[in-house]
Amino acid sequence: MFFVALTVFGLRALPAPVALGGGAAAILVLVLATGLVRWPAGVWLGWALQVALVATGLILPVMWGIGALFAGIWIYCFVTGRRLDRNSATAPTEGTP
Repeated sequence: MFFVALTVFGLRALPAPVALGGGAAAILVLVLATGLVRWPAGVWLGWALQVALVATGLILPVMWGIGALFAGIWIYCFVTGRRLDRNSATAPTEGTP
């Protein structure tokens, strides 16, 4: 997001306060969301942030591809994490007869 904000600022796609302030706010929300993904509301926030990241393509068209790449990483990690949680919940605990 830092480089996206700088690019939007440099290309003058948005006014400087909007580009840099919005970029800083987006970075803050993304960092805060990382601590919330352990709860269902945090996961929904993560999905919403992925949609917002892809939607930045309306301002900077290259973000369609970059946002889709990061959304793909999010989906892969989400599916893999759910599978690992499911497997660890059904695995017998160590030392159980």
